[in-house]
Amino acid sequence: MRPSRESIRQSTPTYFVGFQSAGRKPFFRHERWANLFLNVLEQYRNTYLLHAYVVMPDHVHLLLTPVESLEKSIQLIKGGFSYRAKRELEWPEDVWQAGFSDHRIRDLQDFYSHIVYIEQNPVRARLCANAEEYLYSSLAKTIALDAVPQRLKPQTIGSIDGGAKAPPLQNQVHSSLRASAK
Repeated sequence: MRPSRESIRQSTPTYFVGFQSAGRKPFFRHERWANLFLNVLEQYRNTYLLHAYVVMPDHVHLLLTPVESLEKSIQLIKGGFSYRAKRELEWPEDVWQAGFSDHRIRDLQDFYSHIVYIEQNPVRARLCANAEEYLYSSLAKTIALDAVPQRLKPQTIGSIDGGAKAPPLQNQVHSSLRASAK
């Protein structure tokens, strides 16, 4: 009997997404630009679930689950920010490079490894010594984050590795407790 597979159309996939500023200009080194981006990210939360983010000087990484489509969510984020940057920051030129890169998250391990990548990005770029110090990431907790998507959670506790296995010391302790209870 073949195992049933989750249909891509029926599931709501989660994605690791990245996009860059036009000409890799470091717009987001400026507090006004970074805060405006965070505001736009919060503004469109009805179109996606946000699990992690980092706003680097010249690019952005997001971990999100779109409600409709990934393209629609990114269009609203990038387009919404461009519109507001032109209006509020009086920026006359393009803000973003065309397009974005994405990676579909396959499982819980993939999900958490991308969260670590996102949160450690400022440290790797030497923008701070400790990831918690960086103000424009999900670790700063300026934007409430959504929980792990249900489809990525294991069905049972033992489903990740085929079953729970106690370390040898734990087995010995449990054996001695059972023996003393008799």
